Amino acid sequence: MKIILTGGSAEIVIKKSRFIADVFPVSSAEEAYGILAGVRKKYWDAKHSCHAFVVGPGNETAHSSDDGEPQGTAGKPILQVLTGSGVRNCIIVVTRYFGGVLLGTSGLVRAYTGAAKAGLNASVIAEKAGGVLLRVRCDYEMLGKIQYLIGASSLPVTDTSYTDVCETEILVPAGQLLRIKGDITEKTAGKASFISERSVSYVKTDDGQVRDIRPEDEAEGL
Repeated sequence: MKIILTGGSAEIVIKKSRFIADVFPVSSAEEAYGILAGVRKKYWDAKHSCHAFVVGPGNETAHSSDDGEPQGTAGKPILQVLTGSGVRNCIIVVTRYFGGVLLGTSGLVRAYTGAAKAGLNASVIAEKAGGVLLRVRCDYEMLGKIQYLIGASSLPVTDTSYTDVCETEILVPAGQLLRIKGDITEKTAGKASFISERSVSYVKTDDGQVRDIRPEDEAEGL
């Protein structure tokens, strides 16, 4: 699932009204409400602080609020942006400073939708996934073949050691483990051995960088 690695902020101005979107990762509804309280305190003089949040891989917990705006013009559009993005465990708060010009129902929907999208665009979004840290041992004569397979499959190398033999630890997406092990066995004619396998969770950013690899039992912190 997609998660917020680093929350962002963005502001748009429509007919003199300022719409400030702040995006945060959350792990529970309680945490979301605590963040909301902090944003309202920060923008204490604003007219509205509308929000939406989702928690859980399947959006098991979802909530939105118009915070005094006409019903359905703020919270729901923010929530639709959030669910449509595929991002989970996230809250978006859009604070409005009224500029003196009424926007109308459709204008408010467009404004809150635009602000929520801008906030997400200003955030660092990553994909949370499960994988295996696979440690492979081989002779030096086989190293080139294994390195070629690693590169062809775009697998991150997390550790390498060179002694009388070579050991390479690679991060393999869970669904690719059997294929990768089979390819290594085939290309090395069975001369490579698999030393260990550790189940982990990790996050991968849009630019392909892998961050925050953790053992599976610590994955809830991601």
